[in-house]
Amino acid sequence: MSIDRETAAKVAKLARIRVPEDALPALAEEFNTILGFIEQLNEVDVEGIEPMTSVTPMRLKRREDVVTDGNQQAKVLANAPDAREGFFAVPKVVE
Repeated sequence: MSIDRETAAKVAKLARIRVPEDALPALAEEFNTILGFIEQLNEVDVEGIEPMTSVTPMRLKRREDVVTDGNQQAKVLANAPDAREGFFAVPKVVE
């Protein structure tokens, strides 16, 4: 696939990027370079290769899913402009 000047202008417009007319050929060439690299990646045989999330083998740490209050009520309310009886206090907005 090859990107021409008109397609580059359309992509720039869709991305809401102002590109001067004289810069469109260079932008089209950059798009073609990117697409060439993608085509090169598509040539790699990845059949039977497991997807990776990292270059180092890792397992996610698991913990029991337990609901708690966090035991940090005082720390959370320390930044509140107004706290009463362990809750955030806000002014009444509806009468």
